[in-house]
Amino acid sequence: MRRRARTVDHVRKQQAALGSAMFFLVAPCVVAGLVPWWITGWSPPDLPFWLGASTIVVGFGLMVGGVVLLVRAFARFVNEGRGTPAPVAPTERLVVGGEYRFVRNPMYVGVEAIILGQAALFWSAPLVLYSLVSWLGMAAFVRWYEEPVLRSRYGVEYDTYRRAVRGWWPRLRPWDPSRAAGTNS
Repeated sequence: MRRRARTVDHVRKQQAALGSAMFFLVAPCVVAGLVPWWITGWSPPDLPFWLGASTIVVGFGLMVGGVVLLVRAFARFVNEGRGTPAPVAPTERLVVGGEYRFVRNPMYVGVEAIILGQAALFWSAPLVLYSLVSWLGMAAFVRWYEEPVLRSRYGVEYDTYRRAVRGWWPRLRPWDPSRAAGTNS
């Protein structure tokens, strides 16, 4: 019986991993990759060396940090939540570990970091504007869809988490769910 439970759990994780990978290609890769490419054509500006070098460092730093945050957050959905970030295949459990102990929306923060990194790299004001517009769309989706769904699905557990971890600005110290103090630090 125990072996069967492990097999079912393994199959569920495989399905979650496949679903998450598909959602990753559809959502973040389009929002943070394809659309910025359409906007900039990925053609770097002709800048003085000192300015060009600094924008490359800042741009790549934001992009790499955003990608790492995004991939880790997606993996956490599979391993901790046993589901996907896609609304059509939600997690079985509320995901509050890893990067989610610092900020409630690390995937969206990662996507925005990638877009802003490209804006710096390509010295693109239209990408900065696109970043603002995409963030407003994400914030609206979180506020009027995700939060009510999570509150309905996880109740007090989500309310406690929501009080303790800010949505968009990371905490300095990770939230410890075992303490459930409910404070923003």
